[in-house]
Amino acid sequence: MALTTKQRAFVDAVRGGASNKDAAIAAGYAASSASVAGSRLAKHPNVIAALASSPINKNVNGVARGASANLPPLDRDEPGDESAFDFSKAMKFTDPKAFLIATMNDYDADAKLRVDAAKALMPFIHPRKGEGGKKEEKEDAAKKAGKGKFGAAPPPPTHLRSVK
Repeated sequence: MALTTKQRAFVDAVRGGASNKDAAIAAGYAASSASVAGSRLAKHPNVIAALASSPINKNVNGVARGASANLPPLDRDEPGDESAFDFSKAMKFTDPKAFLIATMNDYDADAKLRVDAAKALMPFIHPRKGEGGKKEEKEDAAKKAGKGKFGAAPPPPTHLRSVK
């Protein structure tokens, strides 16, 4: 379960007893769109899973009480955390393509980071169909035209043969 920074802040605020709108404002969303953002975040599968891992006890006033009020916030990317970006690991690579491949295949890395690495790697592995230049297009057209009945004659043989 990989939560973004805003999703983590939203979950922390909801755990603290805030409404969806107030939690969205606390997470950094604009006050004008906080109601919509709070509703959307409350329906997000990762946020639901994070909230389900620790039930919230509210009293009539909406203030949290019990064990959920004393829970620590969700895991943050701290220097000792394994999911944090390791700069020393990144500096071992001299080729950006090799770094992206290693990041994409690193199962300990955050899923979003792995997907972003795969997106950045895509043009290196699978170039777009129309990315060839004019010269390449001209050469391909010439090859296609030369395969027909009226194409260019094959080159002469490189070695001489005796005729009897």
